[in-house]
Amino acid sequence: MKTAADAAPEGTAAIVHLASAASGAEADPVQRARAFAEPLLAGQVFDTGEEAQSHADGAAAVLRAIGASPSLCAASYLVYAGDYLQRPEEVVKKAFGESYASLVTLTRKLVQIQRAARTAQVVHGRDEGQRALQTERVRKMLLAFSRDLRVVLLRLASRLQTLRWYAASKQPCPADLATESQQVFAPLANRLGIWQIKWEIEDLSFRFLQPQEYQAMARLVDQTRAERELGVQAAREELRVLLAQAGIHADVQGRPKHLYSIWKKMQGKGLSFARVLDTRALRVVVDDVAACYAALAQVHEAWAPMEGEFDDYIARPKVNGYQSLHTVVLGSDGRPLEVQIRTRAMHEHSEHGVAAHWMYKEAGARGYAGVSASGEFEERINEARKAVLRELLAWEREFTTQGGSDKAAPAAGAGDRIYVFTPQATIIELPAGGTPVDFAYALHTDLGHRCRGARVDGAMVPLGTPLKSGQTVDIVAAKEGGPSLDWLNTELHYLASPRSRAKVRAWFNAEQQGQTIARGRELVEKLLQREGRTALERDALAERLGFKNADALFEVVGKDEYSLRHIENLLRPAEPAPSDDRIALHRPRSEAGGGRGGVLVVGIDSLMTTLARCCRPAPPDAINGFVTRGRGVAVHRRDCSNLRHMAEVSPGRVIEVAWGSPASDRPAVYPLDVLVEADDRPGLLRDISEIFSKEKMNVTGVHTQSAKDRSTAWMSFTVEVQDAARLAPVLAQVSRVAGVRHARRK
Repeated sequence: MKTAADAAPEGTAAIVHLASAASGAEADPVQRARAFAEPLLAGQVFDTGEEAQSHADGAAAVLRAIGASPSLCAASYLVYAGDYLQRPEEVVKKAFGESYASLVTLTRKLVQIQRAARTAQVVHGRDEGQRALQTERVRKMLLAFSRDLRVVLLRLASRLQTLRWYAASKQPCPADLATESQQVFAPLANRLGIWQIKWEIEDLSFRFLQPQEYQAMARLVDQTRAERELGVQAAREELRVLLAQAGIHADVQGRPKHLYSIWKKMQGKGLSFARVLDTRALRVVVDDVAACYAALAQVHEAWAPMEGEFDDYIARPKVNGYQSLHTVVLGSDGRPLEVQIRTRAMHEHSEHGVAAHWMYKEAGARGYAGVSASGEFEERINEARKAVLRELLAWEREFTTQGGSDKAAPAAGAGDRIYVFTPQATIIELPAGGTPVDFAYALHTDLGHRCRGARVDGAMVPLGTPLKSGQTVDIVAAKEGGPSLDWLNTELHYLASPRSRAKVRAWFNAEQQGQTIARGRELVEKLLQREGRTALERDALAERLGFKNADALFEVVGKDEYSLRHIENLLRPAEPAPSDDRIALHRPRSEAGGGRGGVLVVGIDSLMTTLARCCRPAPPDAINGFVTRGRGVAVHRRDCSNLRHMAEVSPGRVIEVAWGSPASDRPAVYPLDVLVEADDRPGLLRDISEIFSKEKMNVTGVHTQSAKDRSTAWMSFTVEVQDAARLAPVLAQVSRVAGVRHARRK
């Protein structure tokens, strides 16, 4: 078997011969391309087992059958010859021109990607999710390459030839290839209106994927074939005579019915084979639209139409531009007969699809098949191009809607995405302009963080290089490390994917959190050293303060969201006030009353509850409970910042609680913290304490602090109340004390 390296010199030498032949304006492009490819393809065998030369011949034949231009048929040889050239684009460009070279490059890339996708499906084995994802990406790759419709048509022809080879050689067709053909290539041919290819791909895929159902359908069709063909022939002759007598020039022919479409209709509508109305069908091709309706009138006059079985696709064309009149009548033998009536132009469109006019563009200014490719026809080419692109985008939307998502979003155009693949043959979808860094993050977040370089198609490139569909990307990563802050600079274009950008931000946020925790740890450690409590377990300290663990405490301390005074108050009693402002502190009645303080856990009566010191809840405050480790349920005000933080970390430990009746006959009292800021002066503490005494509020704790210049005093009082609502009028009186700037509940 000849290798690619052996074949390359022959292809290079052929340029000299072909360059002179190319100068002949009348040279047949198909014969020139075949002569160029034959020595390269001779003896070569594809991974399917099919000979390369036979495959190229078959693909060219499929393209000829749908009316493709000679240049497109010629390209089917050059694409496969490129596999055995060292520099295929350069060689083909010199021998045949830039248009052919571009077509060969794009098509070969798409072929490589499809082969890689099938290889990846084999690797993934029975992982249906991954296999479905790869099939979906192959479909998107076809859309990505659809700017040059010739690439899509070459792939359709090639796939049909591959399926024909499996059928003719009796070789088992791989299920992945048949599934891809049924789910990607047949719908694509349908969207382009190339029904010849669509029907045959569907039938062959049906044969390989569901052989028992296929054989059963084949037997049903064969059993009735002779009788059906006699009936169709009689109806055909009867209708031909009828139209001729009416002066309507028409070509009447039988219409083939395909096994897969019959089976699908039986399955979809729950019909038996005998009840499928269009197994007997005629097609009538006339000169113009007026003749279509005249012929329809003759058909309905001669045979009784069946109710609900008439469709006017001339007045209301299908989305892909298909036009025809469809009716089902009872023939002379009393059996249903489908009749399709269309003009010759409609028939040409139905056979070759919206791509037909576009293909004429390949003929150049002189035209091909007697049609000029300039002037008015140029406008038809442009309209055909728009129609093709509309169909491809409609196909994209259709698949997006059916893709398993409950909410089908409008699909982005093919130009909004690119598709590249890994060295292991997995296709990766990225936004247009995606870079190697985006690619790395699409594979794995950690790989993105450690990305330091990239090879694209074997060559090292800068990390900000925009990738293109079809390229192979290999990431060079450090063993450890993180992303660069430059990656978030939009002006440097390192990232095109919002998802990648979010991952980079998350990394830096996590790093910032680590630094915050370290700062908070340092502050707490210094405090414990001052208090001589370095042996105290940090997690136990955090839990006593209402935090999940020590890191949670360190983080809020490091953010300056939690005062170290709370820790000081926990570790040691408040310092006594100066002698001149000393007030009498009373034993807390809330401790004497003990117990749960009138808090009920909703639905549970036996859980121990404690009132959180950070927010000091009291009726009628809205409250929630947080299940601690070893200390029962800590009750917090719902607006408590500590509770909010703990709920974010451990939402499952937040439970509903409510104020209930006290455990004894004695009224329950609750400690509240009051913060006062005032101008520092002698007697300030006495004046404020007199108000609490007058209002019969038990003061159980006080802490004062003055600025170094003695200009400002900060005071913290712990008072006991039966109802938090009583505190508001008392605070109003405190605010009116001389020098007090504001007084509030903590």
